[in-house]
Amino acid sequence: MIIGEGKPIKDILFMIQNYSKVIVAGCRGCVTVCSAGGEKEVEVLSSALAMARENEDKPLEIKEVTLERQCDPEYLEQMRSYIDEYEAVVSIACGAGIQFMAEKYPKIPICPGINTNFIGVTEEQGVWSERCQACGNCKLHMTGGICPIARCSKSILNGPCGGSADGKCEIDPEVPCAWQLIIDNLKEQGRLDQLEVIIPLNDWTTSRDGGPRKIIREDLKL
Repeated sequence: MIIGEGKPIKDILFMIQNYSKVIVAGCRGCVTVCSAGGEKEVEVLSSALAMARENEDKPLEIKEVTLERQCDPEYLEQMRSYIDEYEAVVSIACGAGIQFMAEKYPKIPICPGINTNFIGVTEEQGVWSERCQACGNCKLHMTGGICPIARCSKSILNGPCGGSADGKCEIDPEVPCAWQLIIDNLKEQGRLDQLEVIIPLNDWTTSRDGGPRKIIREDLKL
């Protein structure tokens, strides 16, 4: 799940300071789950923006929209009939959704209403933590299901570094040492011999092929 958090209201107000008619667009995907960009957040943000602009004596007309997904052209197309009536969109989807909307509607400014932070999980209500950096070469089968790139403070692929104490990271004693977790999991699985296998480093210079990555499934294309 992509995890994000709302930008400060003052930052959003600055982005839309020259507009009087805007759309606040949410997404029912990941950002709804992490309570950053769903229908409820659209309502709260719209109210806050409208109130702030009233106080500035610069009324703001807002249309509230929550799409099923902003990363899918089918749902973005639903805005086609009315988007030209507005001067800007404040999108509270993830960065991918914001960019895709900007691609589909290049004539209208799309302003980010949230900061996209990481790919993560819900540990408990109101608590989300990073689990993946989408490096494109998953090695979780070699590390007991624990990602050292995302969860080790030093992103060490062949650890541990030797600086941890009592199972905690030397950089932040509140953070569990990822390699201690890896060792514990491998021991539980009876696979400690996996630690003797050298994990090949990711080739960051070629993994992106000089630009944004793309996956094409010929069997799914129309």
